[in-house]
Amino acid sequence: MLEKYEQALQHWLAEIVANGDDDALFASGYLQGHFAVVLAELETETEQGADALATKMNDCLKQAAKELEDPDYRLVEHAWLELQTRIVS
Repeated sequence: MLEKYEQALQHWLAEIVANGDDDALFASGYLQGHFAVVLAELETETEQGADALATKMNDCLKQAAKELEDPDYRLVEHAWLELQTRIVS
């Protein structure tokens, strides 16, 4: 399951690098760091489904809301929604 998430991330990042603007590059890079941490956490847990991933990522986004300015946070939040759509499809 985790491999599927990692592959979705890699394909999504490749598209952003090829076609994204500076905002998309920033948001995807920021999100990539949190995503890596969440995947590492999920490796040690029995529940590794999309719901568990979403819960952990949403917790990370709560922290991001404290770290980032509102416009940057919205970029990261939008990036997560895009990536999440790819993962569940």
